[in-house]
Amino acid sequence: MSEKDFDLICIGRSCVDLYSGEFGVPLERAMTFTKSVGGSPMNIAIGTSRLGLRVGAITGVGQEDNGRYLKWQLSCEGVDVSAVKTDPKRLTAMVLLSIRGDNDFPLIQYRENCADMGLTAEDIDPDYLARAGAVLVTGTHLSREGVRSATMKVLETAKRLGLKCILDIDFRPNLWGLQGHDAGSSHWAEASEQVTSEYKKVLPYFDLIVGTEEEFFIAGGKTEAMEALREVRRLSKALLVFKLGDKGCAALPGDIPDSFVDEVVYPGFPVKVFNSIGAGDGFMSGFLRGWLRNEDLASCCRYANAAGAFAVSRLGCSSAYPSWTELQYFVSHGSKHKWLREDAMLEQIHWATNRRNKWKNLAVFAFDHREPFSALAAETGRDAKAITAFKNLAFRAVAEASS
Repeated sequence: MSEKDFDLICIGRSCVDLYSGEFGVPLERAMTFTKSVGGSPMNIAIGTSRLGLRVGAITGVGQEDNGRYLKWQLSCEGVDVSAVKTDPKRLTAMVLLSIRGDNDFPLIQYRENCADMGLTAEDIDPDYLARAGAVLVTGTHLSREGVRSATMKVLETAKRLGLKCILDIDFRPNLWGLQGHDAGSSHWAEASEQVTSEYKKVLPYFDLIVGTEEEFFIAGGKTEAMEALREVRRLSKALLVFKLGDKGCAALPGDIPDSFVDEVVYPGFPVKVFNSIGAGDGFMSGFLRGWLRNEDLASCCRYANAAGAFAVSRLGCSSAYPSWTELQYFVSHGSKHKWLREDAMLEQIHWATNRRNKWKNLAVFAFDHREPFSALAAETGRDAKAITAFKNLAFRAVAEASS
């Protein structure tokens, strides 16, 4: 039996994602939506759980239907929710999203005074953290004092306990108050000393830091990639993973080179982008599947790039992420489809391996043994043809009751 209960605990924002099902339609005209779990840390919790890691979550949800949905769906995905705070005074966050074009994914964040931003240091249980081998935090919870204190307690406790600490920079300008509500999908803003200073305070805590070019710009306070990485390196000994989009990623365990040479770049998988929202969380999930199992960097990056390819090829964030079986199949066999969502084999594996319903009680109704029915028909004076009619009736009853 493992010494720890969890490989990873993910801390941070959570929300209900409502994705428009009307592709190419502006969000203001969309009428039908599909619901799924959202929020970067919770996406990663589900993504890593699907890849075989044991995962716990720390976040806040409202005492209402959306909060109950998040806890139920996380639990169905194998994520432990015993440390999720139910806040009777705040609502669960929500996000409305649509797919308007190849690189146009408008979204609206409903996060005003939301439940996950209500986490405080008092909500962080050191005994719960001690059950894990690693903790993951994301940038949004550095943006406000209350949740910043909760994040700092997580990091300080993790370091005291000897846990691995992981940062997904996850910079969203409008969640830091740098842009308006209509810039919900933006990942870029002009330099902000206030934001950079908050990131710099925590950089020394981490063993792994993952981000895009724009995210390293804000974390390092520089607007040139290598300069930003060198500034982050000055403050942290962490493995730095720099996401390069369709080109893959660069992994930098030591000194920062003058450019991204072949030795540090791991190529991606050429697929067509259907929806890039949540791709970074899928990428992180794949990387952690290897990194937390002490696999080599090439394997970690291959898993990350593959999981990211799945994410951009499907609708939704966490719902798009692959199972471990699915990821292994894709890494080994690839796909002849640039649209992975059109690969029938991958879709079948996805459907078959990501069902997590667990039944505490199993009711068995056996009605397929002919001899007892024949004896019962003889005893009651019924025609043997009635056995077939009874079996059909029983089958329909079970099918309707289970639907």
